Amino acid sequence: MRKLLMAAAVVLMGINAAHAQNEEPPYVPETDKAVVQKLDEWQDWKFGLLMHWGPYSQWGVVESWSICPEDEGWTQRKPTGIPYYDYLKKYEALGKSFNPVKFNPEHWAKAARDAGMKYLVFTTKHHDGYCMFDTKQTDYRVTAPDVAFSKNPRANIAKEVFEAFRKEGIHAGAYFSKPDWHTEYYWWSYFPPKDRNVNYDLKKYPERWEQFKQYTYNQIEELMTGYGKLDILWLDGGWVRPLKQQTKESLSWNQTMPQDQDIDMGKIAKMARSHQPGLIVVDRSVHGPYENYRTPEQQIPDKPLSYPWETCMTMANSWSYVPDDKYKSVTVIIHNLVDIVAKGGNYLLNVGPGPDGELHEAAYTTMKGIGEWMHVNGDAIYGTRAVAPYKDGKVCFTQKKDGSVYAIYLLDENEQLPASISFKGMKPAKGAKLQLLETASKLVWKTTGDLTEVKVPEILRQKGFKHAVAIRISAVEKL
Repeated sequence: MRKLLMAAAVVLMGINAAHAQNEEPPYVPETDKAVVQKLDEWQDWKFGLLMHWGPYSQWGVVESWSICPEDEGWTQRKPTGIPYYDYLKKYEALGKSFNPVKFNPEHWAKAARDAGMKYLVFTTKHHDGYCMFDTKQTDYRVTAPDVAFSKNPRANIAKEVFEAFRKEGIHAGAYFSKPDWHTEYYWWSYFPPKDRNVNYDLKKYPERWEQFKQYTYNQIEELMTGYGKLDILWLDGGWVRPLKQQTKESLSWNQTMPQDQDIDMGKIAKMARSHQPGLIVVDRSVHGPYENYRTPEQQIPDKPLSYPWETCMTMANSWSYVPDDKYKSVTVIIHNLVDIVAKGGNYLLNVGPGPDGELHEAAYTTMKGIGEWMHVNGDAIYGTRAVAPYKDGKVCFTQKKDGSVYAIYLLDENEQLPASISFKGMKPAKGAKLQLLETASKLVWKTTGDLTEVKVPEILRQKGFKHAVAIRISAVEKL
């Protein structure tokens, strides 16, 4: 009977939550003036680097998820055929053998800078609980005495990474997983884990949850006080949230009774900003005051959004290192960037280092290709905002704060620049100058009704432009 009642309660809660959350909750604007200013600066940066890295790279498996007994299709174990607890033991032992002897964050930072990236989000801890920083809260960390890499003078990996990127003028952000599948305060070994959620009854064992809240608070405070200037706290694991903030999506992540996994984000944010004034806090997918911007994952919205947002997407196919991963072409990445920026968003592009601490060579060549385009066309990207109609056919629009507009024509692979580029919805003002950004060449244009046609001289067409071309329009008419 108790099982039937629990099942009915789960269904009822799901129905109620789904009914209440049919519409996406409204964005809650930030009121802290320092954070508002930082968000405006962040919207100027446009392009960032996300890095997933941990001991799991030694096996080339997806980060963390293979130890979660939730969905075998997603959490496929490697090697296969091993009983769960035997697999978990082998997985956790990867932390001790982790020894990235080629770790050179300066190489990464230079590549990111040359690619035109303005900020970094680095995984200090993923869901498996392994800490890539020198936490005092657990021995499950890269600096623990029994870890192969711990004797290396650069063993405090997160600190080394943040410092290397800041030296290149790149803003630093810390990815931190709210759930922790290693600590006894979240996945208590007294019970088997059932899914990604806490595996014990919080009402029955409230003191254990309080210990988890303190554990989380302490680790975040360590990051906020011992790792230099941080601009972003990027929190993942959105199922860890107050019960009243559950949504249809977050309820679908729970195989048992939804619980009040409230870790007191107000207290955490206040503490973090006391150490890092103006800190942007991103409590991913938990719509409320601690989600300063939203993060559509592996997708680009169909239309502009009314709040700050960032698409996080993989440069290859996987978030974490896979030996033979296939990388997106530079053209695809540039087109994604232009589309995202035209809709008012930022682009956070992920790469996963290998077990030796090095990136795929394809990652470097891809970033080099992006940088070659950004070096010439970056003015059409940085410091811009969305402007209607955002996109017309193969032309995307961005607007600078001085009122000038860029029309960015997206070139297909191996496509020659056409003899004329036409678009609707963006009309140059009388006497406006149109200039091809890559060559500083002035262009002849005319308008017929609501159609603007820009002529491209043959000498320019022969230059072999790649990926996209940006045309600066000095002034436009108000429509």
